[in-house]
Amino acid sequence: MSQSPSPALLLIAHGSRDPRHAATVHTLADQVRTLRPGLRITTGFLDFNLPSVTGALESLAADGVREVVAQPLLLTRAFHAKADIPAVLRTAPPSLRIRRAEVLGPSPLLLAALERRLYEAGLDPADKSSTGVVLASAGSSDPEAIAVIAEIAREWRRTGWCAVRPAFASASLPTTEQAVTALRASGVRRVAVAPYVLAPGRLPDRIAHGATTADHLADVLGPAPEIAQLLLQRYESARLPRVCAVGA
Repeated sequence: MSQSPSPALLLIAHGSRDPRHAATVHTLADQVRTLRPGLRITTGFLDFNLPSVTGALESLAADGVREVVAQPLLLTRAFHAKADIPAVLRTAPPSLRIRRAEVLGPSPLLLAALERRLYEAGLDPADKSSTGVVLASAGSSDPEAIAVIAEIAREWRRTGWCAVRPAFASASLPTTEQAVTALRASGVRRVAVAPYVLAPGRLPDRIAHGATTADHLADVLGPAPEIAQLLLQRYESARLPRVCAVGA
């Protein structure tokens, strides 16, 4: 008895006028393909880049695909996850059965990727306990997303850092520069900035600008191995049938 094919994986990225953004997303998709040969992986963008999410869905349907796991390349549940992506998925061809995966954060794999990037930027792991870190996210006007970033900072602090402070490139305070300054003022000798963003663009550039007085600035998370692993975890969770509790 032949098994039905695995659902295709549609990676939904924000998109950017900055060509580095799409290039990074495609590199991440290639990383996932390396981990899961044979899995059909397609990328769609909400804005600025092609294919659009709608175009990617139409191409999948035209090729005879019937099941899709839609994976937002988002780190928090903010406006894009709550409104934009559900809206665009509702326009999908009726022949497609779509399961929507959860956003990527929070996850221990994200913390591992953040540390990988800091060490790649020259921070010595032996200096972890004497280093204060600025967890610099893109920012959001959504209180839930802001609260999640603050909780991630608290959780990450418990893994051995001297201090971890959240910062935001837009919509919220403190800025990266303000968080760096606050850590210095509190007596922290070594300060590192860890961008909690997936791909380059305008807001990550703003984070980098605010990190000029820090000792270390990590790269964006991009195609870190942990991100590719996390994408497949979310994919597997989304494709499994959901079991309701008895009496629910």
